[in-house]
Amino acid sequence: MILSLLFWVVISIIATTILWKGSDWLEQSAEKLSEYYELPAIVQGAVVVAIGSSFPELSTVVLSSLIHGEFELGVSAIVGSAIFNILIIPAFSGFAAQNPLESNRDLVYKEAQFYIISVAVLMITFSFAAIYFPIPTGDSVILGEMNRTLALFPVILYGFYIFIQYQDTMDYERAWEVEEINPLKQWGWLFLSLLVILGGVELLVRAAIRFGEILGTPSFLWGISVVAAGTSIPDLFVSVRKARKGDAITSMANMLGSNIFDLLVCIPMGILIAGAATLNFSIAAPLMGALTIATLVLFSFLRTDMILSRHESFWLIILYVLFLVWMGLENFGVIDSIPSLPPS
Repeated sequence: MILSLLFWVVISIIATTILWKGSDWLEQSAEKLSEYYELPAIVQGAVVVAIGSSFPELSTVVLSSLIHGEFELGVSAIVGSAIFNILIIPAFSGFAAQNPLESNRDLVYKEAQFYIISVAVLMITFSFAAIYFPIPTGDSVILGEMNRTLALFPVILYGFYIFIQYQDTMDYERAWEVEEINPLKQWGWLFLSLLVILGGVELLVRAAIRFGEILGTPSFLWGISVVAAGTSIPDLFVSVRKARKGDAITSMANMLGSNIFDLLVCIPMGILIAGAATLNFSIAAPLMGALTIATLVLFSFLRTDMILSRHESFWLIILYVLFLVWMGLENFGVIDSIPSLPPS
């Protein structure tokens, strides 16, 4: 058992390293393509880099659902990744920046508020699954069937988000010249990085499933911790690098844009491909509640003087540690605030 556990720990480390390398290639190619196509910084961070760095989360849902039959692991990884993104990434970016991390009104009143809307829409979609397509269980657990019709609701909202970003791009005029860029070469590096990331995600998902089998814990626990943190590595490195360069807006926009893509596209994509999947609403509702609280805390910090101070960054880390402790206590049966989680 110990040797098997150590083996999969090593696999997790290798998978995370692969994700780190793939994210490095992805960031460089996405940045050059954004410059070539003359995209403003906030669109570059919220759409181009965000979608690219969210490819691990998208891969997690698709691979978990289609290959491993673990849609719940995929959803827990996405929500866990969203909580990681909203708390850890701004905190680390705040520590990496030489000065307090600055925000602006576009970031707070467009990106952050649209993200809050995204959380609400996904929660409503989950509620529709439990209300209109219930699955009888005979106990207190609330299950619902997520089908393609329901999955289209958040995807349509993301289409509206892209439309808003497109309008910003049309209004943008670049004030400087950039070096000559070969777009075909950069597209090649972009696709190569996505393939590398895909391989890393598959290893990470397999490791999460094996951890659950070896330790007798639900895959949910490892999805919301190990897989969530591992798949968020690209977002973390991208945002921290941007913060170090003094590009706070792109750093924060990448984090918010990644979460919007995760919630509105990554989770529905698994349903659109598989056709339908069972949703455990008893688990989804408390997790979405935790995500809402984390979002409101970050929103309040960003709005205060339009900066994120190091003191506030510290409290974001504390909040994430408390979340992990809560999940650990739940999964090992110490507390029972989520009754549908079986104790180990």
